[in-house]
Amino acid sequence: MLSAVQIIATVALVAWMITGFTPLPGRWLRWKMFCRATFTITSLTGTKDGRTAPVNVYNYLSPGSFILGPPQLQTVLDHLTGSGRYDRIDGHGRVLSARGEQRVEVRGSRVVL
Repeated sequence: MLSAVQIIATVALVAWMITGFTPLPGRWLRWKMFCRATFTITSLTGTKDGRTAPVNVYNYLSPGSFILGPPQLQTVLDHLTGSGRYDRIDGHGRVLSARGEQRVEVRGSRVVL
């Protein structure tokens, strides 16, 4: 049978582990490991010579990369338009961070929060 000290320690540990996932405001990324991360989920369309095609920015990141904030998204868009792959990129999506969820738009290859 467990002693009172072991039961109290176990309950305290379980409570600490549960609250570790929810201390920050917002709906997303409450776990402390991700509290400083910012993710961008977008649906983008690139235009080249009047033709449109979907754009997956993750194809242009290094393998295993998945954290893409607005500044990094803008860098990828600048690369894609600067290299001539697309004349223009437009779309919309969300930015997820410890502060919650925010809408993001891409207009004329520029990230607009």
